[in-house]
Amino acid sequence: MAPRRVLRGLYGLRVRLVVAFALVAAVAAVTTGALAFREARTGILQQSQDTVIEDFRDRVDTLVPNYRFPPDRSGLASFAADVARGARNDDWRVLAVYRDLSATSGPADAFAELSPAMRASVANRRATVFQRVSRSGRSWLVVGMPVTFAGGTATTNGASGLEVYLTVPQQREQGYIDALVSAVERATVPALGLAVLLALLAARGVLRPVRALRRATRSIAEGRLDTRLSVRGSDELADLSRTFNETAAALEGSVAELRRMEAGARRFAADVSHELRTPLAAMSAVTDVLDEDAAGLDEDTATAVRLISEETTKLAALVNDLMEISRFDAGAAALHMDHIDLAESLRRTLASRGWTGTVETELPEPGALRGRVDPRRLDVVVANLVANALRHGRPPVSLRLSEERTPDTGGRAVIEVSDSGDGIPDSVLPHVFDRFYKSDSARTRSEGSGLGLAIATENVRLHGGTVRAANRPGGGAVFTVVLPLRRDDTDHEHDHRRGHEHDHDDQHGHERDAAGRAKEESR
Repeated sequence: MAPRRVLRGLYGLRVRLVVAFALVAAVAAVTTGALAFREARTGILQQSQDTVIEDFRDRVDTLVPNYRFPPDRSGLASFAADVARGARNDDWRVLAVYRDLSATSGPADAFAELSPAMRASVANRRATVFQRVSRSGRSWLVVGMPVTFAGGTATTNGASGLEVYLTVPQQREQGYIDALVSAVERATVPALGLAVLLALLAARGVLRPVRALRRATRSIAEGRLDTRLSVRGSDELADLSRTFNETAAALEGSVAELRRMEAGARRFAADVSHELRTPLAAMSAVTDVLDEDAAGLDEDTATAVRLISEETTKLAALVNDLMEISRFDAGAAALHMDHIDLAESLRRTLASRGWTGTVETELPEPGALRGRVDPRRLDVVVANLVANALRHGRPPVSLRLSEERTPDTGGRAVIEVSDSGDGIPDSVLPHVFDRFYKSDSARTRSEGSGLGLAIATENVRLHGGTVRAANRPGGGAVFTVVLPLRRDDTDHEHDHRRGHEHDHDDQHGHERDAAGRAKEESR
């Protein structure tokens, strides 16, 4: 049970709801954060880029008219230094290139990432070109623009061959971006926490009616058919609760009607059986007298008298069996436990019915196997099983008693009754203990009321044991009874309570029990 509860906890509805909400919140937070980060990063870099390009272009256009053209190396160096000096901060690095001449305002390695493609784009296009590069873990903005002259002044009408490049580190912008990333990360954790909280609240709202439905279903399964659910709201769970209540009400009504009909049928069978006892007793007395005088009657009359006597005996046995079954159905069958020698009890059962020489036995030595059972009901069980084997099987019929010990159940007595007949067909095996069940194809003969095995089964269950039927590999049927053994008085109080749990029955029920007991003792 523990592993099942662990699995149910791992894959329960609450866990699934929490995980689903957390995943949705995580995906939403990450997606929103990624989109916000991308837009904010683009905005920060775009603003910085536009500002730098605009300042760079204005600075170049302002300084170019102050220098001679074509420039020499010193003029290029002065020009690059002046452009860099006019920046809003001191992190500009300027490269001025005129044909084969070049000069920088700072270290030459600042333009190590200047690609040939950008040089070609600046030389061939009359527009400002820029790109972002990364060097040593730092982000840089590289801007390039051509300078045009007309009549000694800066214009946009013709190319001069002068190219100016600018590199600017973007630490400040990267700091803004890093701060934005941290903000997004910090916002994701509360979002996940809020999602888990909402999931728990939602799971609580969903699971409360589900748990109530589970408890109600279990209560119905335990027999409390008047269980109902309280209905709140008008959602799907409320509809489910209403449907459950309607189903439970219909089930309660159906079961009540079935119980009423079953109780009526049992009462009818018990009353009819009881009412038949008096006329059957008179008929039995009359047939006994007729049996004694049958020898002096003519042959046809004697045959009729013997037939009536046999059928009267069968009818009396059937009535007694019906009364015994009715006591089991009413829960009025009582156990009268006694500490006995089981092997000796089985020997007495065979001897009292004249089966000692007919049935082969394999029993323990006297006193070797003792237990607390109801001797009369044990006698009924063994007698019915042996009689069934003698009636429907073929000799030899054997009776075997042994003890079985297991760590869980302790000692158990095992009684086996087997015959050497054709066995029981597989289609009949599930029904051999049913009441009134008889199959002509199962045995060579079909006599009796069909209640003997059912009565034996009820007596075994009353002891807390089991009975089963099977076919032996070598042929024939075998019936196995397993009874728990109680060797001490620790269960005396339990047996006493079980044997007298129905002492409140009326006198009519006690009379039927005594009559049934007298009948079984005479079998």
